[in-house]
Amino acid sequence: MLNRAFTLLLLAITSVPAIAEKATTLTIYTHPSFAAEWGPGPAVKKAFEQTCDCQINYVVLNSGGDILQRLRLEGESTQADLVLGLDTATMETTRQTGLLANHETDLAALDLPIDWKDPVFVPYDWGYFAFVYDTEQLPNPPESLETLIAAPNDLKIIIQDPRTSTPGLGLLLWMRNVYGDQAPQKWQQLSGKILTTTKSWSDGYFSLFMNGEAPMILSYSTSPAYHMAVDKTDRYQAVEFKEGHYLQVEVAALVKPSDKKQLGRAFLDFMLSADFQRHIPLKNVMYPAADLGDELPAVFDQLIQPTEALYFDPKAVNENRRKWLNEWLDAMTR
Repeated sequence: MLNRAFTLLLLAITSVPAIAEKATTLTIYTHPSFAAEWGPGPAVKKAFEQTCDCQINYVVLNSGGDILQRLRLEGESTQADLVLGLDTATMETTRQTGLLANHETDLAALDLPIDWKDPVFVPYDWGYFAFVYDTEQLPNPPESLETLIAAPNDLKIIIQDPRTSTPGLGLLLWMRNVYGDQAPQKWQQLSGKILTTTKSWSDGYFSLFMNGEAPMILSYSTSPAYHMAVDKTDRYQAVEFKEGHYLQVEVAALVKPSDKKQLGRAFLDFMLSADFQRHIPLKNVMYPAADLGDELPAVFDQLIQPTEALYFDPKAVNENRRKWLNEWLDAMTR
């Protein structure tokens, strides 16, 4: 009897850490640019953990598309409490998994170019897709999609694959928004100028563009902010296109099977606070989703300011994405 009592006591004691860890660890599926040492993730983790008796555990996947696929594969058994790193091009497909819960977050602090009332997804940053160019290689870049498409084929650009890359999908939507049903023909005209189509943004930007392989790359209008603030150079700039620029909003959402919904909703509330948002401009190199006032780095005043935000409703993207991808593939292989 004494041995049995001792055994039960020992089991109770040894099970406490496991129970405590399960109750206080918030698991967030995200992508490398957020969770990396140079990204906002580490600073956000430290700041949030100071507000709660909890720990953040980042599960790092390759992209927003991989976050969606992992969630689909795991279904109701997923270990995720939150997903962070989806965007307006992937959020509707993710919503349709049925694995997300309403956020219940007060969105009054949001400061976006579009009105946002979505009950499931909470934005944490935004930006415009743009072509960044090397001013030393290309002092007079094309100033519109049309002039880029019509440029001689000796002008070489780097883009990303829309099947694997968020910016790549952004360019697909940008072209479709501007040209509609004429987009496949415009892709054919553009194809002669494409030096390469990389799997990810980082593959093209750091490995090729920054090594001078091409004078122009698909990126973000905010990319020059990093070079100006951190690298102390204005060599790399974004060119403003006359047709306007396609808008991207990055979002997070609460996972329905999570048993830590209260903590997850606390994180989503925290996401719109200055303690989170101040890490976005120079660590995620995007615009913060909430107004930072004087905390916004001064270099952001030197960026291009597109006069028109081009945008498809996420439902339209979800309904047409496969068709538009097939059109792009067909145009690129002709």
